[in-house]
Amino acid sequence: MTSPVLRFGLAANHLHHESYGAALFTWLEQSAAAIRELGMELYTVGRTCDAIERSGLLAGYPGLIRYPYGREGGLMKLVARVTEGRDGAAPFDGAIYLIDPVDPSSIFPEALALKRQCITHGRPFVSTLMGAIEWVEVERIGMGLAPDPALDSIFDFSRQTLALIAHDALKDQMVDFAASHFDLLSRFAGRVGTGTTSGRLNELAWSRGWPKDRPWIQPYLSGPLGGDAQIAELVLEQRCQRVIFFEDPHVARQHEADIQLLERAVRVVTDKAACIASPAVADKWARAVSRR
Repeated sequence: MTSPVLRFGLAANHLHHESYGAALFTWLEQSAAAIRELGMELYTVGRTCDAIERSGLLAGYPGLIRYPYGREGGLMKLVARVTEGRDGAAPFDGAIYLIDPVDPSSIFPEALALKRQCITHGRPFVSTLMGAIEWVEVERIGMGLAPDPALDSIFDFSRQTLALIAHDALKDQMVDFAASHFDLLSRFAGRVGTGTTSGRLNELAWSRGWPKDRPWIQPYLSGPLGGDAQIAELVLEQRCQRVIFFEDPHVARQHEADIQLLERAVRVVTDKAACIASPAVADKWARAVSRR
């Protein structure tokens, strides 16, 4: 039986494709062979597509599909295709948008809408170099392919710290996620979290036999009181490499600035950190990396 075609939107801010060694090219150097192996279709916004074509890293690859330049609506079209397919094709399976957090275009409405629609529809929104390398491997494993040993260091959780955060409406789903993948999450060198979520996850861990004299997850302040900012600092200092943040895209958040601060911190250390923002994507990630 033929595997379904993977379709991803692709864009990168100027910083990530302006010169040799930029994140877009580092990603393709690592992942081009796997992209070809999977037959991924990359619907790529104008200048990002230009940069890939100049690099030759996907030379002759039919799955590199040009979309309009950003000023001509290219990013807006990605948002629409995440939401629904076109001409009988399925919707995009996700979006890879390598973001420079100080580029004004990274907070344009179409950029925010792309992330929001990915979360709403349970599809990955990948915004860092580390995340992009990792997600191609997740898709490979999901297709039943053998793990790439060159990426073992990315999946060496014994040297990494994981942040687990959830908005109020999704706290139950975070506890369910941790319960389903408790052994995997326990492989991390450490775990950190905010407020109530940390308390509930520690209760879960203790019920699973985790020693009650030490927390399974190190609690920080609640998000509105500064917990997101505290974890952002850990990310910037490269003391936290992964963030699983179950965001509720349907409610206004009083501490929106703190949430954005954490996301921007992850993108500053683009080759050292990754963020997952929805239960469906987190579950797919966990099932894949458990098989490595």
